[in-house]
Amino acid sequence: MIAIKSVAHSYGRQKNLRFKDWDINRGEQWLLLGDSGSGKSTLLNILTGILEPQQGEVLINQTNLYKLPGRKRDSFRGQNIGMIFQTPHLVKSLTVKENLLIAQSFARLREDVKRIEEVLSSLGIEDKKNSYPHELSQGQLQRVSIARAVINKPALLVADEPTSSLDDRNTAAVLELLIRQSKLTNSTLVVATHDKRVKDQFTNEYVLEQ
Repeated sequence: MIAIKSVAHSYGRQKNLRFKDWDINRGEQWLLLGDSGSGKSTLLNILTGILEPQQGEVLINQTNLYKLPGRKRDSFRGQNIGMIFQTPHLVKSLTVKENLLIAQSFARLREDVKRIEEVLSSLGIEDKKNSYPHELSQGQLQRVSIARAVINKPALLVADEPTSSLDDRNTAAVLELLIRQSKLTNSTLVVATHDKRVKDQFTNEYVLEQ
């Protein structure tokens, strides 16, 4: 369902990063592990269509991501890849509902208010749909970020260091939400982290070596 094959990338004269082949089935949940400098951020950017590798292929649902022209790649990403960052990236002048409508629009999908309400309800924040980002707590903002990532039922759901600044209780809560949302949409979940507390929740690991 998702595969990287013979992928390599380098930055000028810096160390060439080579990534072992990786095959992932739909609905699986993986940890992406690696020390600083091992290429974790580079691989995340390659996997999510942000950075074109100098060598190799990235396949999602048998589509070669980097053979798509720019606009088609953006549309494909919007429909098939959901990204959750450590810090929420929401449009501050728009409500929660409007932020999610934009996510549908960017993917060139029809406006689906029922889907928005369904996702917000599953995350326990349906009553916040008309709120603005500055009116939400940090925990609520993180749930909106998860909502935006899963709104289009992506094949691939990627979370970049989602727990590094959280205490144990909130770490457990975020992990539970990510895993549950992955199961609800049958999305493959990849969590990139340094956080040792996360490891017990996953059986699949892709480890980068320096």
